[in-house]
Amino acid sequence: MRTALVIGTGLIGTSAALALGARGVQVFLEDHDQAQALTAAALGAGTAEAPPGPVDLAIVAVPPAHVATALADAMRRGAARAYIDVASVKGGPRRELEAMGRDLAGYLGTHPMAGKERSGPLAATADLFEGRPWVLTPTRDGDTEVLNLALELVALCRAVPVVMDADAHDRAVALVSHTPQLLSSLVAARLKGADETAVRLCGQGIRDVTRIAASDPAMWIDILSANPGPVADVLSEIAADLDETVRSLRALESADEDKRGSGAGGIEDVLRRGNAGRERVPGKHGAAPATYEIVAVYIGDQPGELARIFADAGRAGVNIEDVRIEHATGQQAGFIQLMVEPQAVPVLTAELRERGWSIRQ
Repeated sequence: MRTALVIGTGLIGTSAALALGARGVQVFLEDHDQAQALTAAALGAGTAEAPPGPVDLAIVAVPPAHVATALADAMRRGAARAYIDVASVKGGPRRELEAMGRDLAGYLGTHPMAGKERSGPLAATADLFEGRPWVLTPTRDGDTEVLNLALELVALCRAVPVVMDADAHDRAVALVSHTPQLLSSLVAARLKGADETAVRLCGQGIRDVTRIAASDPAMWIDILSANPGPVADVLSEIAADLDETVRSLRALESADEDKRGSGAGGIEDVLRRGNAGRERVPGKHGAAPATYEIVAVYIGDQPGELARIFADAGRAGVNIEDVRIEHATGQQAGFIQLMVEPQAVPVLTAELRERGWSIRQ
């Protein structure tokens, strides 16, 4: 691939452009908002000038509701030898293009499973896709050259290609991406009118659950409008679980011992099913999930502390598999949770204590 046209210079489009440009591809940028295209160009993502002729690959990175129209327009003017989109929904745009009577041999729907809570070109980075799955949804009538160019794009962005059926993809993202966004927003919405005293008790758990609730509502309305059925299906199943959980909790309030036992059983059931589902979430580098032990260390909120604790762990010969920070309320300090292999816990604990760190038991 020598040339590419990125249509839509938001987070995903600009990040792809930055990655391609860094690897020697000449990138042209196009957006209905010329100021946004110029911003992306100023960041080094490419040029906002029109390409002199057809490029090797056109990458349509517009909201799902506008993908088919943008693709049809690019195809009509012969903008490229091959066309892909990077929208988070795949079945709908293809059916829209078919209804328009477009020849889809030169088109392939794709979806990089990467993003941020912030949108727009200023949030873009060249490494956004590194190590992330990038779904490709080829069809029998698709041109092999288009698939090869899409695979080259994925490789240049250092992502991991995953081949799926378009409708299966939409059902999958409804479960693992779109529904979690709504559930995070629903939980965060409970905080809006909560008493200030209650909000001050927020800890790491509520921060984890509500992190993605900070996402741009306008962006998510576009996404959910393109995939409402599969998301509603998942939410219906969750609603049934919620109804049963509410009944179980009400039973726990009963003076009747049998009812309390039934309620406890219902709560235990949903918690155990949650354990089983969590165990299926891929672990480090996409491998099978591993069980790590946590070494919690008291740490001050000041420059150099993180570097110092990581260096001390390195001196102990211990690899930190994952890390979380739990900030203390009202104090310039907190606990850093170092996740390590179980056999490394005694070694790391001894080394850190020797170097003056306070370990939470």
